[in-house]
Amino acid sequence: MKNKILSIIAAVAMLATTTGCIKEIDPQTDTVTIEQVANAPGAFENAVSAITATLCGEFIYGGNDNTYLYDLGLPAMYLVRDIMGQDVVYPYQNWYTYWYTVEYMGPSYRFAQIPWTYYYKWIKSCNEVINMAGETPSDEHKVGAGIAYAMRAYFYMDLARMFNQKPYGVTKDDPVTGVTVPIVNEKTTLADLAHNPRATNEQIWQFIISDLDKAEPLLAGYQRKNVYTPDQSVVYGLKARAYLEMEDWPNAEKYAKLAQQGYTIMTQDEYTDWNTGFNTPNGAWMLGMTYKSDDPQILLNDADSSWGSVMCIEINPDPSVSGCGYAANYGQPFLIDRHLYETIPATDCRKKCFVDFKIDKFLTDEEGAVTPEALEALSAYSNHPDWIANTGLSVSGYEAVGGLPLKFRTAGGEAGRNNQYIGFVVSVPMMRVEEMYLIEAEAAGMQDQGRGIELLTKFAKTRDADYVYGTHNEAYYNTKTSAFQNECWWQRRVEFWGEGLATFDIKRLQKGVIRSYPGTDHVDGYRYNSEVTPPWMSFCIVQTETNYNYDCTNNPDPLHPGKNSSEYIW
Repeated sequence: MKNKILSIIAAVAMLATTTGCIKEIDPQTDTVTIEQVANAPGAFENAVSAITATLCGEFIYGGNDNTYLYDLGLPAMYLVRDIMGQDVVYPYQNWYTYWYTVEYMGPSYRFAQIPWTYYYKWIKSCNEVINMAGETPSDEHKVGAGIAYAMRAYFYMDLARMFNQKPYGVTKDDPVTGVTVPIVNEKTTLADLAHNPRATNEQIWQFIISDLDKAEPLLAGYQRKNVYTPDQSVVYGLKARAYLEMEDWPNAEKYAKLAQQGYTIMTQDEYTDWNTGFNTPNGAWMLGMTYKSDDPQILLNDADSSWGSVMCIEINPDPSVSGCGYAANYGQPFLIDRHLYETIPATDCRKKCFVDFKIDKFLTDEEGAVTPEALEALSAYSNHPDWIANTGLSVSGYEAVGGLPLKFRTAGGEAGRNNQYIGFVVSVPMMRVEEMYLIEAEAAGMQDQGRGIELLTKFAKTRDADYVYGTHNEAYYNTKTSAFQNECWWQRRVEFWGEGLATFDIKRLQKGVIRSYPGTDHVDGYRYNSEVTPPWMSFCIVQTETNYNYDCTNNPDPLHPGKNSSEYIW
C-alpha cells in the first residue's frame, strides 16, 4: 500500500504544476504571455470551467485507472471525513477501510497522497485563472476571476480544517498544533515551493477571507445558469463557514443571513422524495457538482466507480438488468450510527432516510428467506423492498437492513433504478441553505442564547413539528461546549449526514468519538472511543511534499487504539 516515492525529477515536475505559471511554445516568438493565453478564443472560459469540471466524474488520482473506488474526487473526501468519526459506519471493510480503521494513513502511503493530489490540482486551476485575469480583471474576465477566488477559498478552507491539529478557536499560531498547509497562490514561484512552510491557522484563514473579499465584488450581479458554479450568495456562504470556524460570531451570523436570500429550506417532502432526494438541485441548493453521462466514472467499470455506486442502494439486483453498485449489490453500503439514529424522534422526517433497526428482528425466517412482514415494513422506504433486503443481506458479517441509508436516491426514477448509467448520473450538494440557517442560529446563540434558541427551534420545526429545544444536547466527553452548541451540533449531524461536514464539526467543537456502546453497529475490532478529538482527524502531508519542501513540517503518523474500547454507557 505504500505510495511510491517519486524521483527528484518527477517531484520537481509535480511542484511546478502547482504554480500559476504558464509557458507555451509560440510559432512566432517561442513564448507566449499570460495575456496572450487569456485572450485566445475560448481559452479563459475553458480555464474557468476546468475549476469545477473535475470535482466529480473523473479519476483525478489514478487517471483512467478505474480500479480505485476512493478516486471519486470531492465526493470521496466527504466519505473519508465522515467515516473517521462515529456517525457513518462502514460495515464491510474494503475501499474506505483505512480511514475507518485508521491504518496506513501516514505520509508514505497513498492515502496521504490522494487529498493532496485532489486539492492542489484544483487550486492550480484557480491560480491559472487568477493569473490570466490579472490583478485588475477586465469586465470580460471579472466573473471568471470571482469564481476562481471563491473556489480557491473553498479548497483552502477544506485543507485548513483537514490538516490542522487544533482548530482556530483553540490556537491561531502555535508552530506545531496551529499550522495547516503551505499556501500556493498565483504568485508562488518554483523557488518558493522549496521553502514554503505550513501556514498558521491565522494566516490561512486571513488568506481565505482575502480571497472571498476579492470574489464578492467580482461576482456582484452575476446570474449563473445553474448551481454548479459559485455566485455572490455562495461567497456569503463561504464567509459564514469561515467566520464560524474563526468564532467570529457577529460576522458568521451576518453572512449566514445574507447567504439565505433567494433560497428556501427543503420541505419534508423534498427531503425524503424517492425520486429526487439529494440527487437533483432544488431551491435549497446553493452549490453543487454533477455527474454527466459521458464522465469516465460513469462510462468505465459499469459506472461502479462513482458516487452513485457508493451511496445509492436502489439498483435492480438482477444481473440481466443491472446487478451493479457497490452499495446496492456488492455488499458495501455505508450505514448510519445506531445511537444517532435512535436519538432521532419518529416525528422527524429525516428518520425516514434510514431503515429502522427494528426490522432486523423479523427480517428473515428460519430458512433465511425474507419475511412478508419485513417486505411490508421496507415498503415504507422504497418501491422495491426486496432490493433493500437484498442490499442488507449481501453485507458479509452484517446481514441486516438496520441503518441502511436512503437519503441519496438514484436519478431518473424507475428507469434509473433499472439502469445504473441513468441512475448514477446524479448531482451532489456542496452547500445548502439549511447550513446557513444553522450557522446563523449557532452564531446568534453564542452572542445571545435566547435568540439562538429561537432561531434553532424555528429551523428544527421544519423537520419535526413536535421538536422541543433541549432534547438533543448530549455533551459526550466534551463538556467545554454549552448545551446550546451541543443542540446545534446534533442538528448538523442529522441534517448533513454523508455530506462531508462531520470531521470539521468534531474538530471545531473539540469533540471526542464514541463507536463502542451497547448495541452499536460499528465493526467489531474498530469500535474506538476517544475522549478527545482523535489525532487521526489531522491528516498527514504526503512525504513527497516534505522531501522537497524543506520548510514543511508534518503531523504525527496517526495511531489507533488497536482494539475495541470499553463500552460507553449513554
